[in-house]
Amino acid sequence: MRIDTLAVQMRPRTPHEAADLGIRLCQSAAGAVFRCYLVVAIPIAVIALSLFEIAPWLPALAMWLSKPWLDRSVLFVLSRAAFGQSTALGDLWRARGEVWGRQFLLTWTWRRLSPWRSFTQPIYQLEGLAFFATRLRVQQLKRRYGGAAFFTTQAFLFAELGLTLSLMSLTFWLAPPDPNFEMTKLFGPESDTARQLISTLGYMGAVLFLEPFFVAAGFGMYLNRRAELEAWDIEQEFRRAFAK
Repeated sequence: MRIDTLAVQMRPRTPHEAADLGIRLCQSAAGAVFRCYLVVAIPIAVIALSLFEIAPWLPALAMWLSKPWLDRSVLFVLSRAAFGQSTALGDLWRARGEVWGRQFLLTWTWRRLSPWRSFTQPIYQLEGLAFFATRLRVQQLKRRYGGAAFFTTQAFLFAELGLTLSLMSLTFWLAPPDPNFEMTKLFGPESDTARQLISTLGYMGAVLFLEPFFVAAGFGMYLNRRAELEAWDIEQEFRRAFAK
């Protein structure tokens, strides 16, 4: 890794400051991030919605399970943005095997349950270590950062819940201005299908918007932890000083 090409200013940061750094990085590269994310997330959402006829709870479950796999596209863009590289859809397509195909089964199963998912995902996706080396690396990076990564996951969980409820509340705000209209007709026991569809769409909307920022927060903490372990901030300052 060439520290001299790193576009992010490294300095000692607390884990939560590092999470904010990741979110700022996501904001600066928002066009590329959402373009590359939505090109895979929207088809997955459509496929998930097609399961509604089988069981109303299946679309939300499918979207929930797909999150780590969708995150890989976001992380691909962010890892390039951290080094000042822009990402087009063509770049993502050329790297499709590495981004979408590598560790496919683990991404859809075991790693979905990790409470540190956004923090440890860069290790699995970017470092390319062997299985046992990866386990040791995860333990090393989680030291001192495991709690912060866990609480970041919980914070985004509550943010996702709040945004889902907010999107569902649009039903009330957009209800027809008819004095005879009764909201209970939409949310009453005879309209379970409508209620479940609205909640599913609200959840999917929240995921499509928030997930890139969740990935970015974890990536920011990952960069900061590596900077601590490998003295990136000192090396970065030395390189800049001697380059003048």
